[in-house]
Amino acid sequence: MAHFVAMEEIYPRPCSIAGALTFLGEKWSFLVVRELALGVHRFDKIARNTGAPRDILTTRLRRLEAAGVLEKRQYQERPPRFEYVLTEAGDELRPILLSLAQWGDKWAGPDRVTIWEHDCGAELEVEHTCAACGGAVTGRNVRVKRYVYPATVPG
Repeated sequence: MAHFVAMEEIYPRPCSIAGALTFLGEKWSFLVVRELALGVHRFDKIARNTGAPRDILTTRLRRLEAAGVLEKRQYQERPPRFEYVLTEAGDELRPILLSLAQWGDKWAGPDRVTIWEHDCGAELEVEHTCAACGGAVTGRNVRVKRYVYPATVPG
């Protein structure tokens, strides 16, 4: 059974964003997920495309694997060689990456903008909508309703 707590009673503020940033909170992790989402699965190409130092990349891959964002799979036995693929959890980061890319195209002043195409053939513009009413989700038109703690969390 879920446990409800009044919002003003909780400090520091509980936050799923903070939880996600525990293993995604720096650029190398997001760039690894980007490469996997773009179909790049081997260490050397991930290193080349991200520019990550090999030791840092190794650490990030292990952290993302431990967090369940990616899976390491052996594709060759002699010598042993591995590739990395997104898990279901990692796959769910795709829309977040697209939103981040769209924000970066607008506000980070890149040298080059990437134009994405949807399956329908139109150029993609990511919009967030409410599943219940279809209305736009801007961040200014939402609020925390309550915090719910699973029954397994003491408190």
